[in-house]
Amino acid sequence: MNVSQILGGKSREVISVTKTTSVLDISKLFGDHKIGAVPIIEGGKLCGIISERDVVRGIAEKGADALSDTVNSLMTQRVFTCGQNDTVQQLMALMTEKKIRHIPVVDGDKLIGIVSIGDLVKERLQETEQEAEALKEYIAMA
Repeated sequence: MNVSQILGGKSREVISVTKTTSVLDISKLFGDHKIGAVPIIEGGKLCGIISERDVVRGIAEKGADALSDTVNSLMTQRVFTCGQNDTVQQLMALMTEKKIRHIPVVDGDKLIGIVSIGDLVKERLQETEQEAEALKEYIAMA
């Protein structure tokens, strides 16, 4: 299973913001859209990502004042990305190694989707169920 197949089962809409978006507005986006991370786009290019974790860290460090800051002050600038042909196993390894939960999917410089750890777990569970069912059928035929 690869990223292209995962994206095929999801909405292709990717919510993104700019560096000047307030942390409060990002927090509302997380809740309104039930998402855990938002890519930051400047000049049509991915330049960062902000997650719920980033917001919580900011509040822990600065208190409620962090909510009036812009995402630029809290976002992760070194973004790990993947392509459509990357596999579920590759992404799970990357997420585990880098301790991240969201990976933007790019085609060249263009952001085309985002994959979360939840997407990967869901996909792996489906694969495991299909394998188990195939084994049951094989045993029943023997």
